Amino acid sequence: MAALRLAILMCDTPMPSLKAVYGDYRQIFETFLTSSLAPINASKSGQAQVTFTLVGYDVVTEMAYPPNEEEYDGLLISGSTASAYENLEWINKLVAYVKRIAEEKPKMKIFGICFGHQIIARALGGSCVQNNGSWEVAVTTIQLSPLGKAIFGTDELDLQQMHRDHVPTSPPHSYILGSTDITPNHGMVMFHPLSAPSAEVLNSSVPNVPLSSIHILTVQGHPEFTEPFVSTLINARVHLIGEELAADARLRAGGIVGRHHPDGQPCDGVSIVGKVMWGMLGVA
Repeated sequence: MAALRLAILMCDTPMPSLKAVYGDYRQIFETFLTSSLAPINASKSGQAQVTFTLVGYDVVTEMAYPPNEEEYDGLLISGSTASAYENLEWINKLVAYVKRIAEEKPKMKIFGICFGHQIIARALGGSCVQNNGSWEVAVTTIQLSPLGKAIFGTDELDLQQMHRDHVPTSPPHSYILGSTDITPNHGMVMFHPLSAPSAEVLNSSVPNVPLSSIHILTVQGHPEFTEPFVSTLINARVHLIGEELAADARLRAGGIVGRHHPDGQPCDGVSIVGKVMWGMLGVA
């Protein structure tokens, strides 16, 4: 039995009504990762099953971090209601930590989700700013780049969203995976110099990139969010996003009409993004 150890840097706490149902972000991501791993294990009939442990670290109030990174195969950075560009002690410490881990730990896979995507960008030489007051909320279709299509195995990706900040400038040596009309960088990958495919491969029209060669994966959306979770967030944030967008987002929280996904879910978080994350960790 393969047993993986993962750490999650928890950059926020869900509001009380959501935490009461879904738990903290460690529990939310544990549920997400378990759901995405289930069909992989189901396909391993007669083979060793994969298990994992997810350990949470509160980087906001406790400013806690893994004491020994060598214990972990992967590191997740969660979303947050904070902005990655804020000059706050805990955010600055997080940026410095991510920069060090990305540079010094080539074997540790790093995953950035929404705020985590933006923190990684800032830590590695990109930027994060408010997106001219434009929100993206609920299930949104992302147009994928050739590399994004190769990695995710599809031409478009539907993910739950809840953000008004974005990454206008990507870090050096990063590759954008997809975009929307509002957000030009909806996710990116980076390769460690020791395992990077050639530039010719990465820039080809049909890149052939082993998932295990990816060092860092980020997405601006929320593959871990479910329809009820997002619907509750929309209702709680009407005063921020406005009545018109909230009404439209409620219609898309359960998926985009006419678009269907292999697992019957409203978006591709579990079935595609989760599967790619496991692939990066060597679970095929």
